[in-house]
Amino acid sequence: MRNSHKTILSEGHSLAGRLLLAHPVLKDETFRRTAVLISSHDTQGAMGVVLNRPLAKKLGELGGDFALGPLAHVPVFDGGPVARRQIIICAWRKHAGDEEENYELLFGLDRERAMSLAGQQDVQLRAYLGHAGWSGGQLEGELERDTWVVAELETDVIQFPADESLWRRVLGGLDPQWRLLANEPDEPGRN
Repeated sequence: MRNSHKTILSEGHSLAGRLLLAHPVLKDETFRRTAVLISSHDTQGAMGVVLNRPLAKKLGELGGDFALGPLAHVPVFDGGPVARRQIIICAWRKHAGDEEENYELLFGLDRERAMSLAGQQDVQLRAYLGHAGWSGGQLEGELERDTWVVAELETDVIQFPADESLWRRVLGGLDPQWRLLANEPDEPGRN
């Protein structure tokens, strides 16, 4: 089964705002069964955060400026293997009055902007320690080797559980063959 990324890359389109889903055969523990939200992608490289690796921590537990402020209860995720001490704050804001559930993604918020959004009814904040990064051409090479499956970012992805089931659900929703691969057990011989 081939990815549909060749059209995207040959037309020079950026993958920013899309999801990269780890191919089911990818065994590297860093990205195995991950969903990576790509925030930037151009000829210089790409950057994103892993959406489904919660750390079971809140920003307040990291100490510093977050310990007692309005961001203390923001959940923290493992954003990827690059710059693991860097905190990236993102917000999903539901558009008021929309008949459908549409969200706006605010990526890489500074602390003051994040604090102004904290506690707003239709806003969900998340913090990511580190990020995923690729140098120029590296991601394209990985796509050529079918390391990743490209998917559109569905507006309700923020409502999915932020664990491996997010990867299964999005990948399995692409088509029936991907659903079979996404739900394949780790050790088919033990099935």
